[in-house]
Amino acid sequence: MKGIQVVSESVSKRIYVTLPDTVHEDLEGWAEYQGRPTANLAAYLIELGIREAKDRGEFKIRQANSDGKREK
Repeated sequence: MKGIQVVSESVSKRIYVTLPDTVHEDLEGWAEYQGRPTANLAAYLIELGIREAKDRGEFKIRQANSDGKREK
């Protein structure tokens, strides 16, 4: 019987974000309209914003070191 080998393990991170009431209400409404959880939409929007900032060169992209972890 062969074992399963995990090459790379990616774990999602959890953060807490404080939003103004109006932004939270808009986010909830948008998520409801799309039929998805509010946190899922927020995560997608953060990811999209970071991707666009990288494309514009607004911050330095950290390189992975030899063990696959990003340098700080």
